[in-house]
Amino acid sequence: MSILAVLIGTLIFALLAPVLGCLLAGLDRKISARMQGRVGPPILQPYYDVRKLIEKDDVAINGSERVYVICALVFTLIAGGIFVSGGNLLMCIFVLTLGALFFILAAYCTASPYAQIGASRETMQVMSYEPMVLFMAVAFFMSVQAILGLGSFDVRVVTHLEMPVITNIWLVFLGFLFVLTIKLRKSPFDLSYSHHAHQEIVKGVTTEMSGKTLALVEVMHWCENILFMLWVALFFIWGNPASIILALVVVAVVYFFEIWIDNNFARVKWQTMLTSAWVVALVAGGINIAFLAYL
Repeated sequence: MSILAVLIGTLIFALLAPVLGCLLAGLDRKISARMQGRVGPPILQPYYDVRKLIEKDDVAINGSERVYVICALVFTLIAGGIFVSGGNLLMCIFVLTLGALFFILAAYCTASPYAQIGASRETMQVMSYEPMVLFMAVAFFMSVQAILGLGSFDVRVVTHLEMPVITNIWLVFLGFLFVLTIKLRKSPFDLSYSHHAHQEIVKGVTTEMSGKTLALVEVMHWCENILFMLWVALFFIWGNPASIILALVVVAVVYFFEIWIDNNFARVKWQTMLTSAWVVALVAGGINIAFLAYL
């Protein structure tokens, strides 16, 4: 994986991910509204919201808040660039986690109790989903090794496979779907930050963010969602070009399923989130990896 390839991949991701993420967020709101018996906003409403935020003046308690948010966005784009360029999946996960830590710091640097509670919950969410995500990377390596005879974390190797990796790691895929609800900030795991009005800590981590800073946060979430959907697609792509169509269909079904979960389940306590996520990681990830090690 060359630096030039990552830079090109980051540029491509930075240009396409915000556009696709904006449309995905618009569809999310539209489908959620229809599930609730409402007409819902237009598909481009997220774009209108971000444009309005950019036009507003910033009112920040701490000037370093925006610096941390910019760092979080940059590392998110780099993580997407690593994936798009066919680079190391494990490195992609680590870089994205680094971006999440900067986002947490942005909330912690303010004196708002709501923001700091949100930052604490955001930290718990990272602790909840990270084990399963790391198991996913390890299982991907071992699945490639089982198919090709040579293990690799590089995303590009899926184009050389004779079958999708999900044939060997379907249990890991189910575990990843469980923590995907946390990463997409969907109920019942939207503890730190929610787009809905039922958030009991106001806006959590973004309570003290406004104007351009809040716009950057929204764009970052769009890019994160696209990257997560690319991770889902990774399970279903192999050497056959037709697998891309299959991957797109699966991504659409998975995201619709996440919206359905968001509209049908009440928020749980952080203790329940942490315990359930770790149990799922140990059972789904541990059993699947042990099976691959036996093979």
